[in-house]
Amino acid sequence: MGAGVSSFFFSAAAEAAPGAAGLGDLPELCAAQVLLRLDAPEICRLARLNHAFRGAAGADFVWEAKLPENYRHLIGYVEGGGEEGRRRRRRAGTKEIYARLSRPVSFDDGTKEFWLEKSKGRVCMALSSKALVITGIDDRRYWTHMPTTESRFQSVAYLQQIWWFEVVGELDFCFPVGTYSLYFRVHLGKFSKRFGRRVCSTENVHGWNKKPVRFQLSTSDGQNALSQCYLDEPGSWVLYHAGDFVSTNPGQALKLKFSMAQIDCTHTKGGLCVDSVLVYPKGFQQEKVVTGKISEMRSSSSSS
Repeated sequence: MGAGVSSFFFSAAAEAAPGAAGLGDLPELCAAQVLLRLDAPEICRLARLNHAFRGAAGADFVWEAKLPENYRHLIGYVEGGGEEGRRRRRRAGTKEIYARLSRPVSFDDGTKEFWLEKSKGRVCMALSSKALVITGIDDRRYWTHMPTTESRFQSVAYLQQIWWFEVVGELDFCFPVGTYSLYFRVHLGKFSKRFGRRVCSTENVHGWNKKPVRFQLSTSDGQNALSQCYLDEPGSWVLYHAGDFVSTNPGQALKLKFSMAQIDCTHTKGGLCVDSVLVYPKGFQQEKVVTGKISEMRSSSSSS
């Protein structure tokens, strides 16, 4: 809808006859009502059209409608500036807050970050491999930390070989109301740059075709998801879907527990890069997604 509406206004402005009343004469309050029906990128585009839309695009109530309901809590994660910085953030307008939250906000010593996706203002989150509990991670016979620009955290955990593969994580966060999907971002094969070109070696990839990997997700309010699938997509980053959860109370932290495991010790497995865990609004995705066979999915409310 947004693109069509903004295209209409731009073409209407271009076709207005000289001396005739045009969109520039539109009352600012009416312009603001139009902007309330648009996504953030379309608001910014229309703000370049004329002074009415430009003025309306700065109205706090327009941007507050685009922000998550708990945006005051989220802006509290923004660091820097000491006490003066905190006072400045308290005085900030909602347009400024939207712009800041649309850029990554790091927390927990830089191992986690969240941001608003710019179109709808929904919360996305990423947890680095260093924020996860990985079996054997401190033993260089099994794992190494590999620097790379292909990770938003500039580093991934590379598995050379192991018998017991298990990656576990936890997260406490006040998610805005909505349904979210949790993914593990992994890559089969060791990649590098050679003569400016990306190359990927899969010679050490083994063991993933013998038994499926098991993904689990649970929440502090009783939601559970369990699925499993084989890892068989070498040479590219893939998001493996661990499950979905629903947030109903943005003022209360929801605790997530999640894992990715293949603990059959009859064989070794290796050649896997673990980058991060991602939490996206359901339906929002930017990379290839693989969803395993769902073994079980329930909530405490449905089981009672």
